[in-house]
Amino acid sequence: MKEFELTAEPREDVGKGASRRLRRTGKVPGILYGVDKEAVSITLDHDDVTHHLEQEAFYSHILTLKLGKEKQKVVLKDLQRHPFKPRILHIDLQRVSETEKLTMRIPLHFINEGKCIGVKTGGGVISHIMTEIEVSCLPKDLPEYIEVDMAEVVLNQTIHLGDLKLPQGVESYVLVHGGDPFQSVVSVHIPKIVVEEEEVVAAEGLVEEGVVPAVTEEAVEEGEESSDKDKTSGKDKSSGKDKSDKDK
Repeated sequence: MKEFELTAEPREDVGKGASRRLRRTGKVPGILYGVDKEAVSITLDHDDVTHHLEQEAFYSHILTLKLGKEKQKVVLKDLQRHPFKPRILHIDLQRVSETEKLTMRIPLHFINEGKCIGVKTGGGVISHIMTEIEVSCLPKDLPEYIEVDMAEVVLNQTIHLGDLKLPQGVESYVLVHGGDPFQSVVSVHIPKIVVEEEEVVAAEGLVEEGVVPAVTEEAVEEGEESSDKDKTSGKDKSSGKDKSDKDK
């Protein structure tokens, strides 16, 4: 497993104003808590944190935090990002104990999708309902990700939460606490063609603007009546002509 190390400094100045000043200098305010120890306010380098966050494994690994001369094992528990700027606003780190179970969100990796029977022979598409699950385990058993093998999944089949094969020592937090094992994780089905409401509205708008003439039942009936009159009128004219010729 890849190892990640973060360097932090304790901070005494707390509050919104202090946090804003830290961010202007390229720092990220944070907090360290857990394992029955007092919470500590810390500061980390923004660029260093951002670099680590680019790697998926960082979110589910046991991290090494260097705080002063002490090194501690921690996990990332919460992260606050700026709503539209590429900036980290705050970070929460939790200490871990080798003898206490952790609760972490672990990503799902869907493998063999190109070999999926439901796709290759059934013409289906794969729909990912979940992309991660919450697990409970000791730090030594914490997985980087959970694999979901799609090779043998047939058309109209759904893999449920209770179907997932978890590594030894790892439990689904939801199922342990009485959750529904039939929650859908991924499925293979035939894609449905849906006429978007916007398209229907656009078509109606064109009709109202006169771009596309609206054809109604009344218009059809009027057309049929007009056609019948023309036919009748033609016959009358023809008959009148014939009669006139005979009179002559």
